[in-house]
Amino acid sequence: MKLAPKFAGSVRAAALVTAVALLPTTTAVFAQVESRSSPEFAKLFATYQRIKSSYVEPVDDEVLIRGAIDGMLAALDPHSAYLDGAALERLETMIDGNYEGLGISVQMDDGAVKVVSPFKGSPADKAGLKAGDYITHIEGKLIYGLELDEAVKQMRGPAGSAVRLSIFRPGREEPFEVSVTRGVVELEPVTFELKPGGIGVISVNEFSRDVGVDVNSAIASLRRDSGGKLSGLVLDLRKNPGGSLDEAVALSDLFLTEGQIVSQRGRNRRDSVYYEAESVYRGDAAAGLPIIVLIDAGSASASEIVAGALQDQHRALVMGERSFGKGSVQTLLPLTRDSALKLTTARYYTPSGRSVQEGGIEPDIRVPQLSDPDAAKRSQYLMRESDLRGHLVNEVALEDDQLEADRLDDPRFKLTAEQLEKQGIDDFQLDYALRTLRRTGGSVIARSK
Repeated sequence: MKLAPKFAGSVRAAALVTAVALLPTTTAVFAQVESRSSPEFAKLFATYQRIKSSYVEPVDDEVLIRGAIDGMLAALDPHSAYLDGAALERLETMIDGNYEGLGISVQMDDGAVKVVSPFKGSPADKAGLKAGDYITHIEGKLIYGLELDEAVKQMRGPAGSAVRLSIFRPGREEPFEVSVTRGVVELEPVTFELKPGGIGVISVNEFSRDVGVDVNSAIASLRRDSGGKLSGLVLDLRKNPGGSLDEAVALSDLFLTEGQIVSQRGRNRRDSVYYEAESVYRGDAAAGLPIIVLIDAGSASASEIVAGALQDQHRALVMGERSFGKGSVQTLLPLTRDSALKLTTARYYTPSGRSVQEGGIEPDIRVPQLSDPDAAKRSQYLMRESDLRGHLVNEVALEDDQLEADRLDDPRFKLTAEQLEKQGIDDFQLDYALRTLRRTGGSVIARSK
């Protein structure tokens, strides 16, 4: 498999700006607090005074203030948070794309550590960890209720060392243990490979700096390797948790020649931004080749922007499973030199005006991952944005049956993982996409609107 050029070390600073916006915080902002909130502030200060004077043990101001801040943000949505010290450092380290550890994206879910997605090719991915898994113990010690930063710290370690994790996987009756050997996690944003029949498969594993440039280079290399006979593309966005909005726009613009890519709408009109085709790249880099976009429950945020744009503009067929449904924008608001708020400030909308929030992107053709022996069971318990406590509600009030539709059995897909393995198929979704392109010659991928 060929790899697109690695992104430079300077990506950390750039990605931190583009993945979450950086805005100054001034005293004028605080001066705008409405006067009618004063009685509520009085309750807050009264509670503080009662605790300081009457709690069974002395309590430091730092503990109480941090608790109040965490409580305010927890009342908003799952993605707003207060970051300082280790938490801020962890965000920067993840954006760096080069660290020693397991290579998984995790989040807290009612006190438990839940795997959002293992990064492709990472030690966690190779060890078999999957999106939706819960890590209950590290080296035999229960981590339920532990701060996320502390749990992540315990999973980090020098490359070559092993860590024993206890996993609860929804759909399995019993927990199980897995030993993962830590490695140097160097996230390759783009990988590509030419498949038989002149079909190129481009995997976008994260949205860091220069993803658009790398995919453009990948297309050129695939054309060269195919002797100029490239017949179609599969854009694989599975297990991609997102990243830079700018790169999502750039990647979409590679294939679009007109129309809107995405809009970002906030509380105030000044927070609304509209992104149009032909703003980053001119023309269609794929020159009209049929495209299939693969998504799954691990495809979030920037991945959903790309899938939604190409789907709404009828430039690609979206295949796989409904995406995660994170359609919100987080802005990084500095508080002090070493602390900041990560605050939800807007929602994303696809070109047709669909909010990605909650519902995610529904594929044109739902294809389950039959190669995963646990897929059928896990699909009944998969957690997405709509399952997170306190998530933002989609304004169009999606019905439960709309969110559950992708969990229904499809009579077309009955092969077992064992049967597929005997046929030499280890990735049914990708195989189905390739067979679709070969069988139809691209005629199924309509570009007309």
